[in-house]
Amino acid sequence: MTAHDALGVTPTPDTGERLSTARLWDESARPAGPQPPPDAAYSPHGRAVARHLVEIHDHLRSELSQIRDLIGQVKDAASAARVRSAINQMTLRQNSWTLGAYCASYCRIVTGHHTLEDQAVFPHLRTAEPGLAPVLDRLADEHKTIHQVLEDVDAALVEHLRSAEGFDGLQQAADILSDVLLSHLAYEEAQLVEPLARHGFYGGQL
Repeated sequence: MTAHDALGVTPTPDTGERLSTARLWDESARPAGPQPPPDAAYSPHGRAVARHLVEIHDHLRSELSQIRDLIGQVKDAASAARVRSAINQMTLRQNSWTLGAYCASYCRIVTGHHTLEDQAVFPHLRTAEPGLAPVLDRLADEHKTIHQVLEDVDAALVEHLRSAEGFDGLQQAADILSDVLLSHLAYEEAQLVEPLARHGFYGGQL
């Protein structure tokens, strides 16, 4: 039985499918966190924390599908300005690729009034499990890359507003976003679901 079987939360696998030939990072260089101890135990609270990370990621994956659909509408002569406005309202654009969405949403559900800084989860895990530091550093770097890719999608929409003749730049930006986002979310879940389930969040003192 794997740790994920024991805690009852399964990370979303990376299918390996890529839409673009662009490679913004070396996936083979991603570090892995330490294996859980043989006597690892998972509380209901910890399981809920881990499960919620996957749920938030599922929301972000859903938003990615919406973005691709909206960009398809641009190709079919919908307003690029309207599409740009819609994308800018999404969670993807509101959280600058920290775990801000995760922290805020989780704490609203559990306590109804906690507010947390965007980077609350990572410092907690650094303290609880120092061996995760290389993974957390890598995830933070990838957050910055994804933020830039989102900026590139926005710039491509602006350029399309200036000149609606070409669509290749916008499609390429959307394909790169799909590649990096889905890859990143799968990696983050693979590395953090188990430690979050084991350590909870702030020792369960939410």
